[in-house]
Amino acid sequence: MLLAMGPAVGVAQNIILNKYSFGEGLTFTGTGSSDYKITLSGMVQPFYEARFYSDSIIVDEPADRFRMRRLRMRLDGDAGRFSWRLQTEFTGNLEGEEATSNYLTDAWVGYNFAPRWSIKVGQKNVATDNRQLLIRSQTLQIVERSRVTSAFSTIREFGIFIDGTMRLSESWYARPSFVLSSGDGPNAFNANFGGFKYGGRVDFLPFGLFTNQGQFQEVDMMRELEPKLVFGVAYSFNDGMSSRRGRESGAILYLNENNEYSLPDFSKLGVDFLFKYRGFSALGEFVSTTATVPTDITQRVRNDGSITGDFDVNGVQDVENYVKSRMILGNAYNIQFGYLFKNLISVDARFTHLNADQYSFLNNGAFYNRPNYYTFGASKYFSKSYGIKIQAAVTYVEVLPGSTAHNGLPISGNEWLFQLITSIAF
Repeated sequence: MLLAMGPAVGVAQNIILNKYSFGEGLTFTGTGSSDYKITLSGMVQPFYEARFYSDSIIVDEPADRFRMRRLRMRLDGDAGRFSWRLQTEFTGNLEGEEATSNYLTDAWVGYNFAPRWSIKVGQKNVATDNRQLLIRSQTLQIVERSRVTSAFSTIREFGIFIDGTMRLSESWYARPSFVLSSGDGPNAFNANFGGFKYGGRVDFLPFGLFTNQGQFQEVDMMRELEPKLVFGVAYSFNDGMSSRRGRESGAILYLNENNEYSLPDFSKLGVDFLFKYRGFSALGEFVSTTATVPTDITQRVRNDGSITGDFDVNGVQDVENYVKSRMILGNAYNIQFGYLFKNLISVDARFTHLNADQYSFLNNGAFYNRPNYYTFGASKYFSKSYGIKIQAAVTYVEVLPGSTAHNGLPISGNEWLFQLITSIAF
């Protein structure tokens, strides 16, 4: 397919449909004064979820739902040293309890300033999140990412991102990343509060690079003939944070006696790995967060915009612990294994543990207060390019006293969660 375009800088340009790979999009290339390519791709993910309770006292409202989990369109451009991406999410879904309408997921421009080194400016996922956030959504091993991801990650941020790849020996590679972002999550249409977020990650690959970008896919679709391993450490420091974990600008605000903003600092440390060999894959993650609360906080801003000096914690005025109780503080780990058979059917298992600090939003009975998650899943892939897949998972959730169900009623037992998703990509 050939599309003739008008002259550009005195040279005729042609757009050619170079290739189409099911699940990987349409790639157009150009000829003329400079070579370039554009890839158009997208995916649709219908989703069903049902929640059951081991205590039959829970009520009359249905605990199941159908929804479109993801509906995305993506454009990638590459013109020599320059690159760019635009991706939209038409459902507006954001993981976690802070569900807000956010239709823009990725929007950045990049420049390769040296061999195997690039700088990107704009909005994208961040290397300081846990490893599952570096995995493409349509290549997930189980229906959804683990609770570590939804609890601790910022998902996407607006800032400057530097990524590189270094060859340390014949087989060893290192991939360092550096991040400077607003610290307020995705593109903030309101004012930015607090200072910047600084962070980085370094990944090590002792057995060489994965086949076909397998480092960024959970399933061992390529059935690596030699063991492949990537392990890394990530750290970030948010200088004055105005939300639970740095995901939503201006969601939680505090003032000093001069009515100036005074916000807590937030640090996050992560260690993780991904291993693949002949259809078997294993992923492990550990995340820990801490906060430092300013001593000059005297007031807080309510959700309706009014101001109060009330910092009641168990009947006592306690500014520091009140502030911490509204943040995601504690540690967690996730470990999962899976095997992909040659007929493209996989079986997978996962265990996730959340360990909340004494004062942390992880103790919130509606969204958290559930320390252990046991998940078993099965998937059928209809192509190695993830064009079509069907996945199902069953999760058993241990629930602590004081928790509430989806309708706000108290839970005295545990939960069962069934999830089913179909993914179609082009």
